[in-house]
Amino acid sequence: MIYLQLFFEFLKIGMFSVGGGMATLPFLYDLSDKTGWFTHAQIADMLAVSESTPGPMGINMATYVGYTVAGIPGSILASVGLILPGVILVLLIMAVLEKFRNNKYVEGAFYGLRPASVGLIAAAGILVARIAFLSSDSPVTVSEFLNGISIKAVILAVILLILTRGVKATKNLHPVVFIGFSALVGIVFSFAGV
Repeated sequence: MIYLQLFFEFLKIGMFSVGGGMATLPFLYDLSDKTGWFTHAQIADMLAVSESTPGPMGINMATYVGYTVAGIPGSILASVGLILPGVILVLLIMAVLEKFRNNKYVEGAFYGLRPASVGLIAAAGILVARIAFLSSDSPVTVSEFLNGISIKAVILAVILLILTRGVKATKNLHPVVFIGFSALVGIVFSFAGV
């Protein structure tokens, strides 16, 4: 039963997460709340692992969840469930795209999907930032919010932003260098449980 549930949950995510791997994050938060298979904090870990391993991020996260819930068969079923809607959609689009290429409704639909993708990715970014920078899930007052901010995480984020965007010597380094640097900083400065 868990295998079918994994497959269908990720099939649903695959059908509606337009915009790539980051767009799957709001759906994963919902899945976490609904099933209890993983916590919101584990989603941040999934994101870190998915970003630092080869392959599409959404599929990496589906594989991660599937494996933690039901081992190797679960990882395969979750991954297949996530990619199946996209594969079917691409095959259908290929079959009819030439016929409807200049159709104003098709163009309008694709144009309308852009803001939806941006919204989903922005929502995911805000949720990940909350996990990365705040020590509590839902601060109620301004003082709780300010007291909950992880200064170490903010400093690391600012340093990485400067190194990746502002310093010419490090600007073109491969992202793996920054991921490794961040992992090392997290170990050295005890980021666990921040």
